[in-house]
Amino acid sequence: MTEDPAAFVRAQTVAGRAPLVPEIALHLATEITPIWQATETWLAERNVEPPFWAFAWPGGQALARHVLDHPGSVAGKRVLDFAAGGGIAAIACAMAGAALVEAAEIDPLAVAAIALNAAGNAVAVTATGGDVVGDACRWDLILCGDVCYEAPMTGHILPWLRGLARQAEVWVADPGRAYLPRDGMTPFAEYRVPTTLELEDRTERLVRLFRMSAEGG
Repeated sequence: MTEDPAAFVRAQTVAGRAPLVPEIALHLATEITPIWQATETWLAERNVEPPFWAFAWPGGQALARHVLDHPGSVAGKRVLDFAAGGGIAAIACAMAGAALVEAAEIDPLAVAAIALNAAGNAVAVTATGGDVVGDACRWDLILCGDVCYEAPMTGHILPWLRGLARQAEVWVADPGRAYLPRDGMTPFAEYRVPTTLELEDRTERLVRLFRMSAEGG
């Protein structure tokens, strides 16, 4: 096992494109089990998260599709792609003319994947490692792709996101997860995203995009 995260990403993935966003090239896993097992070894040795970054999840695809179809929504803005995975939404923002794009991930392998994916698409994205929850707002738009899938995660990030919504737009892409807050969420778009039975319990997910307000239960 290499100590170089970028080398690990290159070795465990192939060039691919998400079905809803074929404009963007990504380093993707083609078979789930081998990369998961490889990363289990990495995880055991270095306390690293499972390889969520190696797949184009429905929430990120929907955000990226919306941004590319509506570039005026991000042009000239400072954008954060929060819990960015492989950075598909961040890359779309850079393609659409955002002034600055930051992609935040706690997993060093994800940070490496974001950097490789951005370079592969010839765009500038700053990949930020570590937990940005609690940071002061320095963005105009925050994108959150499918972040409400667990109660602890939602409880950790929701107060911070509500606070950011007082100063910036906060978009949340949700494919029907149980922990999405019910209050203070205004839907503004929806996309049907092809998926696989290895990742989801169906072959298609309906993803809704919401604007989060500072007020909510």
